[in-house]
Amino acid sequence: MVLSNMSHVLSSISNEEVSPVTLNDHWSRLARLILLASMSAVGSVGNVFMMSAVMIEDYLRKRGNTFLVNVGLADLLVTGLVIPASAIVILAGLKDNLAVCKFQWFIAAWCFLVTVLSLTAIAWENYFRLCYSIDVYHKLTKRKITFLLLSIWTTCGCISGMQFYAELSFDYCTRNDLGLIPYQATVCAIFVFFPLSVTLFCYIRTGYQVRKFKSRPNHKAPITFSWDCALAQTNMYSFVTFLLFWVPFGVILAIDNVNKVSGKVFYNLAWLAISKSCINSILYGMLNRHFRGAYVNLFQYCCCKTTVSFSRRQRPEGLRPSGDVRVHIIPGYNMYCSPQRANESGGRSKRFTERCSSARANGREVYEL
Repeated sequence: MVLSNMSHVLSSISNEEVSPVTLNDHWSRLARLILLASMSAVGSVGNVFMMSAVMIEDYLRKRGNTFLVNVGLADLLVTGLVIPASAIVILAGLKDNLAVCKFQWFIAAWCFLVTVLSLTAIAWENYFRLCYSIDVYHKLTKRKITFLLLSIWTTCGCISGMQFYAELSFDYCTRNDLGLIPYQATVCAIFVFFPLSVTLFCYIRTGYQVRKFKSRPNHKAPITFSWDCALAQTNMYSFVTFLLFWVPFGVILAIDNVNKVSGKVFYNLAWLAISKSCINSILYGMLNRHFRGAYVNLFQYCCCKTTVSFSRRQRPEGLRPSGDVRVHIIPGYNMYCSPQRANESGGRSKRFTERCSSARANGREVYEL
């Protein structure tokens, strides 16, 4: 009986124009495998770079940017688990697999809810960072952030798991018409529409306050404030991109509960929404200079095998030293070496003069401390 039900379900999946697991059957296996492998590789590397950038870049090492890392982690689960699962099914020569499909939809729904709540937290954090005093911002302690992140992952995991365990929501794999039941409507209202509305309100309010602050006469904002505004703008673009990728699938999902749509449109929009996890890190690298600089350092360190120094000093651009500074910890070299120092020494030490000459090698002034 169980085998007959399973075969019936698999046959219903196979009748769709586009498979929820292996994409369009009209494409060759090699083309689908290359596409999925490329999406997984590019997305996974990009998400790892995005999370690492917050750790190595001084400006990005702020407690509020932990929510950015949380979005990158959710995207990494999609690019590292959901997409490769389809590639494995294609390599195995299978058309569809119900267990793999349910696993993919569980992870995708889980990460979708985590991303929605994390985007709301990012917008809320940007609003308090730009529009309130530093004392108010410091109330966002590490303990509060940790508790909030654990609550987000636990709550979203329970919501995503209940729809499969108790069949309380729409079945993505079989597309069984369960109608708009109270559980599904409640989840959409509380964990999707309300957080997205709060996120939109926070960005609109932040933009209004920042423009009002900059319009003051004789106002000159510090460089860190400009960096915060640029990062908030990048976060807003990431939020808009998330809407552009997921709203079409959400609309089709709502329409499908009333009037059945074709599987080709349904699953193509679903994969379009999932592919958002592959480009979010690229978006931050293109629009934000600090992420872009961190990406370059990470690429040089990981791929080019060169020595890269990750700066730990926070200095404005105009205050950085123009020459090289090298520090020697050898006791015999604990001295300042400059042309003036060499002239003052006179004939005291020939070795001191030789050290000063070698320090000015290659046409650059190098001060040895």
